[in-house]
Amino acid sequence: MKRKFKFWRAGRTILVFLVIVLSLSIFHGIFVTRAAADDVMDARRLADRARLTLETFMQVPETQAFRNLVVNARGVFIAPQIIRGAFVVGGSGGSGVYLVRDMRTNSWSGPAFYTLGGVSFGFQIGGEASEVVFLAMTERGVNALLRSGVKLGADVGVAVGPIGLGADASTANLSVDVLTFSRSKGLYGGISLAGSVVYVRDDWNTAYYGLNVIPSDILISRTVSNRHATGLLDLVARAAGGQVESGTRTPETKAAESRAQEPSSLDERETQVQVEDIDTKK
Repeated sequence: MKRKFKFWRAGRTILVFLVIVLSLSIFHGIFVTRAAADDVMDARRLADRARLTLETFMQVPETQAFRNLVVNARGVFIAPQIIRGAFVVGGSGGSGVYLVRDMRTNSWSGPAFYTLGGVSFGFQIGGEASEVVFLAMTERGVNALLRSGVKLGADVGVAVGPIGLGADASTANLSVDVLTFSRSKGLYGGISLAGSVVYVRDDWNTAYYGLNVIPSDILISRTVSNRHATGLLDLVARAAGGQVESGTRTPETKAAESRAQEPSSLDERETQVQVEDIDTKK
C-alpha cells in the first residue's frame, strides 16, 4: 500500500510538470505570435513615415541641393524621427529605412530596416533633428550600410550635405561616401552623423518580408519584396529619375507560405519572393 502511494505521488508530480510545460509552451507561442505581429505593424508604420519624410524633402525650396544630389545617389536612408535618449541608454538615435538603386537598370529596391544610434546634434541650424535623410553617393557607401554595426566617419566617409537655394547641381561632384540632411521644427540644415553607428533591425526585416533575410537579400539580390513598399519605392524612383523594381519575375507568395517552404535548390533560392501586405488581425 505504501509503495502504491509513492507511485501515485510520483505520477501526480510528473503530470503537474507536464501541465506546466504545456502551459508555458502555449503562452510562449502566443507571445511570439503577438511580438511578430507588433514587429510587422512597427515596420509598416516606419515605412509609411519614411515616405512622408521624403515627400517633404522633395517639396520645399530649401532642399534644392538634396533634389540635385538624389539624382546621382546610389542609396537613400530615411529616418523619420531622431530624438535624444532614443538609443539604448542615453545618447540619441532612432529607426530608419534604406533603399538602394541598381545602377544597371536604374531601378530601386527595399526597404531594409535599421537603427541609427549615437547621433551628434551639432547642427548648422541649431536644435534637435526630427527627420534625417542621408544619401549614399558611392558604391563604398552603399556596401558599408549593408553591414550591421558600421560606424559613420570611421568605416565610411560622411559629410553634411549642402542646404539652401544657392546650392546648385555642382554639389553632385562631391566625392564623399555619405551626405546627410536634416529637418527640425520646419527648419532645414546639416546634422553631423560622424561617430554614429548603424545597426540592422533583423526582427523587423524578418517580420516585414516573412523570411529570415539580411539587407543584401533585400537590396542587392532582391530575393524578396513587399507590396506595402510600393508607394515608398515609387517616390524615391521619381525623385531620382529611376524606376521601381517590378517584382514580376515570380508569382506572389504569402508570407506564411514563404516561412513554411524552404528552397530545395540554388535556382529556387535565387528566385524572388514577393510578400503581400501582411494582415496581422488574423
